[in-house]
Amino acid sequence: MSVSPDTSQRVVIVGGGAFGLSVALELSQRGYDNIVVLDRHVPPVPDGSSVDISRIIRFDYGDAVYAKLAKEAYDLWTSSPLYSQAFHSTPFALTAANPSGRAYVDKCTQSLDTLGLPWQSMQDAMDARRQFPALSGPLAQPDFHGYVNRQAGWADSQQAIALLRDRCLEAGVSFICGRRGTVTELMTESRSRKIHALRTLSNDVIPGDIFILAAGAWSSSLVPMYNTTLSTAQVLAFMKMNDVEMKRYEDLPIYMNFSSGFFCFPTHPQTGYLKFVIHGLGYTRTETESTNAGEREVSVAREQRPTSDSKSLSTPPWMPRNQRSNFAPEDGLQRLRAGVQEALPELASREFDLATTCWYTDTPTGDFIVDYHKDYANLFLATGGSGHAFKFLPVLGKYLADGFQRSLPTDMQEKWRFRWESAQNESAFRGDGSRGGPARREFTMQEKAKL
Repeated sequence: MSVSPDTSQRVVIVGGGAFGLSVALELSQRGYDNIVVLDRHVPPVPDGSSVDISRIIRFDYGDAVYAKLAKEAYDLWTSSPLYSQAFHSTPFALTAANPSGRAYVDKCTQSLDTLGLPWQSMQDAMDARRQFPALSGPLAQPDFHGYVNRQAGWADSQQAIALLRDRCLEAGVSFICGRRGTVTELMTESRSRKIHALRTLSNDVIPGDIFILAAGAWSSSLVPMYNTTLSTAQVLAFMKMNDVEMKRYEDLPIYMNFSSGFFCFPTHPQTGYLKFVIHGLGYTRTETESTNAGEREVSVAREQRPTSDSKSLSTPPWMPRNQRSNFAPEDGLQRLRAGVQEALPELASREFDLATTCWYTDTPTGDFIVDYHKDYANLFLATGGSGHAFKFLPVLGKYLADGFQRSLPTDMQEKWRFRWESAQNESAFRGDGSRGGPARREFTMQEKAKL
């Protein structure tokens, strides 16, 4: 039920990414005038999942709710004075190469039809190459199936986050970053089930009335998540193009092969990079007793986590990106190379200039978590982006703030609720059917040492 908000409350937000900044700005616009955002780094946070040179902006979903919300967001990406600065219009070509992929592609076109939105079929790989001459390879094989949505594009995600950060500052939102902004402990009142403050790595105590956890892939390191989130690493790589090559690939569509999880972008005009990604089930990094001292320093005591989490808690490294090397596992690089061979074979033998990982916060069904935590009366969860939340950035804060104020529509409350009963379900992470590629696997000890 909806409650009258107390806008005098001090709102402390843990995490300065897409979820944290968007809800901070929206709450400030709703009259909250004492908002502070905590993070390890001044946004854009270098290893946050919302920070990179590009993210796909599309509304091609098999799920009707997300399709509608994504179209709402797309309209703002193209028209908003704030977000349009970071948006680049580019066709989105979705393909598949097997029956399961074909089924997902068909769900997307059915959803577009339901919303009355246009799309254009690609009859075969030859037709795709005719429409997009920059695509020179065999494309999705052996059973090509696909379509094009020309109402799509990509956003310079780092630029978008920087613009949003500046808008938050203009609205009076405060930021505490670095060691003072790195949360290590929730300080609670046992009788009331309420958090009264957060302790940080510098041993500072940050008081608050109500708290929002928007820490993405690090969320499960801070509070018990009851098997509702799983932090997974995805592989991506970049190639630097010269001036002639930049011109050649500037009209490249966003090309995705759902069956393999591979997708690529046109050249980024400021950096000259072509970017290649595998959007799959990814890799996990389960904590072990050999976690280094720097990691232990910012880890929450294991007794604060439920048993189901402490046994198999996958987390990204806590060490800041500038203190770590870039690393991508060899099998991931091979899949990227196969994708380049499929789409742009003339580049397949060329070395990547940079290869690394991006950390997702997956949920069992691919749905976000926008709900209050069952263990803490004043802790609101805004997390679970599941690798597809960034495109909603222009409208995300509105729906997060509705959840915060307990005024979400009933269907969205159910879709985004905190499914803590997943703690009893070892096979909870079935996904939402929106990813292809190989099965999820754990990083080896040797690979973990390189992250």
